[in-house]
Amino acid sequence: MAPKTIWSNLSRETLQIYLTHAQQAYNDLLIGNKPISVSYSQETGAKSVTYTQANMQQLQGYIMDLQRALGINRRRAIGVRFR
Repeated sequence: MAPKTIWSNLSRETLQIYLTHAQQAYNDLLIGNKPISVSYSQETGAKSVTYTQANMQQLQGYIMDLQRALGINRRRAIGVRFR
């Protein structure tokens, strides 16, 4: 059984919406639109975080958490061998 997370009580559709918004926010930061605000709500209430260029790693972590909750895994690096 998977451990409970803050995402456990949310539907897959809701998680996908949050992921889409977070990825768009990341893209906006990369092209220079800043600051970016991301919001979500859960049983304990709503949360809003504003991201800037300085904390893009936190936004990447948020995206990775959502991807894990959705079962989206990053692909391993492809090994290349020359003979």
